[in-house]
Amino acid sequence: MRNASYQFLPNERIGLIGRNGAGKSTLLKVIAGEIIPTEGKIHKSGNLNIAFFNQDLLSYQTDRAIFEVAKDAFLPLLEQKAKIDLLLKKLESGEAPVEDWDELTQLQDHFEAREGNQIDAKVSGILTGLGFTYDQQLQPFHTFSGGWRMRVLLAKLLLQEPDILLMDEPTNHLDLPSIQWLESYLKSFKGTVILVSHDRFFLDRIAQKIVEISLKKMHEYSGNYSFYLKEKEERHEQHKRAYENQQKFIAEQEKFINRFRYKATKARQVQSKIKQLEKIELLQAPEEEHVKLDIRFEMRIRSGKEVLRMKEVSKSYEDLNVIQGTSATVMRGDKIALIGANGTGKSTFLRMMADTETFEGIREEGHQVQSSFFAQHQLESLDLKRTIFQEMSHSISDKTEQEIRTVLGCFMFSGDTIEKRIQVLSGGEKSRVALAKTLMSEANFLMLDEPTNHLDIPSIQILVDALLAYEGTYVVVSHDRHFLNQVANKVWYIEDGQIKEYPGTYAEYEAWKARQAAPIETEKEVATKADEPTTEADQPAGKSMSFQAQKRAKNRLKKLERELPSIENSIEELETALAAKEAEMADPEVASDFGKLQEVQDSYQKLQTQLNEANEQWEEISMEMEELSELLGN
Repeated sequence: MRNASYQFLPNERIGLIGRNGAGKSTLLKVIAGEIIPTEGKIHKSGNLNIAFFNQDLLSYQTDRAIFEVAKDAFLPLLEQKAKIDLLLKKLESGEAPVEDWDELTQLQDHFEAREGNQIDAKVSGILTGLGFTYDQQLQPFHTFSGGWRMRVLLAKLLLQEPDILLMDEPTNHLDLPSIQWLESYLKSFKGTVILVSHDRFFLDRIAQKIVEISLKKMHEYSGNYSFYLKEKEERHEQHKRAYENQQKFIAEQEKFINRFRYKATKARQVQSKIKQLEKIELLQAPEEEHVKLDIRFEMRIRSGKEVLRMKEVSKSYEDLNVIQGTSATVMRGDKIALIGANGTGKSTFLRMMADTETFEGIREEGHQVQSSFFAQHQLESLDLKRTIFQEMSHSISDKTEQEIRTVLGCFMFSGDTIEKRIQVLSGGEKSRVALAKTLMSEANFLMLDEPTNHLDIPSIQILVDALLAYEGTYVVVSHDRHFLNQVANKVWYIEDGQIKEYPGTYAEYEAWKARQAAPIETEKEVATKADEPTTEADQPAGKSMSFQAQKRAKNRLKKLERELPSIENSIEELETALAAKEAEMADPEVASDFGKLQEVQDSYQKLQTQLNEANEQWEEISMEMEELSELLGN
């Protein structure tokens, strides 16, 4: 970045985005004080407590229990506790002077005011939320895998309750329940959160503002990631129109100047137009959209109707039963999301399906099934002496050089990077090469374990589009909910060692699980809420309602029916105002005056924000009215 300026405000939740190499992680390190900027300054108010969660933390090693590691977040308070205990011993022995009583009182007051007595409960609560059982919390840190160690260090940072929390890919090592817990935690976090993530769903849930690093500048969008996508497209179109209008205006003036430059009768007009052109602040040409890369996963042959059958299969590790006598069948055309918390056996079951894991039970592969399996351990199968291009060429020899380059571009390898040798690649880069090889194998049955782990958002979308166009069958394990919801038509979830099936998309599965978990209120419980300002819109359909509950629901419905026309009128007025602003921006005179154009564009943005808010309000009211009508049997 060059000459980039931005002011981060208190209590903001900011999603920091940009293509790989744009400088996202570098900016976080600058804010954290780990890197000094070559130009400019970072201004921080007061004594800010900044916590930085990043992959470099993996270098930390210790033999202590993970509970004690997380508890280090409270070191100043723990040191105070040690002083308090020492003073108490002195006082009990009668050796302490009177002034020690005063010091003890002050220390105890401070310790209690900082909720020192709740340290153990806070530590245990955070670790439990991140997926650790009570027994695991007492186990040594070094006995856990890298992903679980990262969770411990994340817990430690969260317990510090910093003023600014910097997070670089926080969901990489979390399972779905832990991601959902982290979302809830961050929504109520009182400080500022600045996070880098390739998880669109996570960004949509957490970010209130998106800051994009593009062309070495920082661009702000006042909304979540979905808002950013729409807003960026609108900004691009506005800028494109303004640029084209300005270029058209300049061309017309230059045409006049060139035509009448040497006519004495037109000299004054020519000079006027020359001066007018000199005053114009030229708009920068619109940034070229990245070329949309498109790949297809093809099949050599079509499989039989039944792809794979697992009969009464079980898998145990010593005393731990992971999969217990379960059965499952994959049919041709199934697009299955295999989900569950870490430790429930997702990856284990996928390896059993791929026949790379020993187990008890029967595995029956269907007719003409050609399978391909991607998992992290497959990195070992890469030839370290080959370049990336050579490795891909060796596995897909029937493709042209340009086709292979296109495939590698989809997986974030372009230009000279494809000539890098496998042995010098990072773990994430090797993973992307292995994934590319798996997907281009022309198999009719794919088994993919966390394929999005090392991809950026554009690459994930390319993978989504390719899987949607793929005519074969696949089972995929992922914690990326946006990805799962896009690619799956069926959900398998592991519960008590059994594979259970939900016949729908991931979003439909989540809604179904939420309904399953929602408590059903009795009529008496509903009646006791008569004085509460909430509605009965969330009450399960088909349950009888008390007279008072019906009355409240009817009153709420009438109120919403009165509000809706007013919002619809506002939407109509805003749309009319926006159309007028669009026409104004298309006016060559406005386009040629940068100051006026900027003023019109700012006004347009405010109107667009108001329209978005009005549309959201209309949708919320409409949905609530539908729910109330259904509840009342209308």
